[in-house]
Amino acid sequence: MAASRERIDVVVVGGGQAGLATSYHLTQRGVDHIVLEQDRVAESWRSQRWDSFCLVTPNWTIQLLGFGYRGDQPNGFMGRDELVDYFDGYVRSFDPPLRTGVRVTSVQRAENDGFHVAAGDSMLEARAVVVATGSYRRPKVPVVASRLTSDILQLHSSAYKNPGQLPRGAVLVVGTGQSGVQIAEELHESGRSVFVSVSSCPRLPRRYRGRDIVWWAKTVGLFERTVDSLESPAEKSACHPQGSGRRGGHDIDLRQLAREGMTLLGRVQAIDGDRLILAADLKENLRKANEFAEKTLKQLDEAVAKMRMPLPDDENPRGVGAAVPHEEDPILELNVRMAAIASLIWATGYEPDFQFVHVPVFDQLGQPLQRRGVTATAGLYFVGLEWLHKPKSGLLLGVGEDAEHVTSLIVDALQSKSQRVEA
Repeated sequence: MAASRERIDVVVVGGGQAGLATSYHLTQRGVDHIVLEQDRVAESWRSQRWDSFCLVTPNWTIQLLGFGYRGDQPNGFMGRDELVDYFDGYVRSFDPPLRTGVRVTSVQRAENDGFHVAAGDSMLEARAVVVATGSYRRPKVPVVASRLTSDILQLHSSAYKNPGQLPRGAVLVVGTGQSGVQIAEELHESGRSVFVSVSSCPRLPRRYRGRDIVWWAKTVGLFERTVDSLESPAEKSACHPQGSGRRGGHDIDLRQLAREGMTLLGRVQAIDGDRLILAADLKENLRKANEFAEKTLKQLDEAVAKMRMPLPDDENPRGVGAAVPHEEDPILELNVRMAAIASLIWATGYEPDFQFVHVPVFDQLGQPLQRRGVTATAGLYFVGLEWLHKPKSGLLLGVGEDAEHVTSLIVDALQSKSQRVEA
């Protein structure tokens, strides 16, 4: 049976924050479009976050145009269910042309310079396509996971919900980005014996001179840097600093957790059944994390001095203090059975999934070649990526700006094409 055909000006792929923000601006400009989402609106927030999950950015940073945060807790941190309610409310506020449960399997260039979009049982002919599936589409699990003894439960952080979900026994968390440290802290507080394989992710204090660190980042302009200011393209995919929005927002310091009994390990290099081979890089990774914090605090000190703001002294202790267990004498081999480890959580991040885009706009690593969402293929755009244009491009604080920019370009291009046809 042949797929039904539809003609439409713009197809937006993805019904998360980037796709909805783009749809909002297209709706405001009166552009004929449709949003295609393979699951539900904001599906990753619904099903790939644990029960106690909170945003690590304060509520005031939720600044999608037309539906910014309106509650009475601007300095609080939304939990998972509150955030889902927020997105549902955003959809109701402007009723986007949304189709859920429709998977886009192919985006190809058409002969008329438009695009053929295969979606479910339909084939759409679009004049422009906005890919808004984001940077966190597919969970990453290292290949060594397949070599672990089968009686250890393995989960990616996207499938973790709460400590009660795991079998009795100790837990190994691999990775110390934001998800890894927050899950490890929750397990530790639940009374579990926790082992953590520490990566080189940085840490930041939650507060500085009486205010949240995110307020300072915005105030001194850190969110307004552009991708051109980065020293290396690798910085675009660097993990976010460790921290938490739970309990009103607080620091997560792995050194302190180690002093409380958590066991810190280096990176997992190899697995052979019940035996883990670990790198001797724990001290180095802890040092890098602390150096990032110290560098940031120094930058803020300098900014405060230039601004001549009457503020209290910084409450954050500087330096690292005494070494924690295994920092100087790292564990290089660990038998999971002897350590009573019954489950392992891979907090090893995500990767984008652009396999459905059959247009040559990607580099050797599979990342789209674009400038603020604009590719070299006329009519093909991206929104919602980490560092698409600024560090806030992938956040609720900044995704709307990029969506508005792309929308303006789409409107200009559609009007230009119409004028040429009429001429």
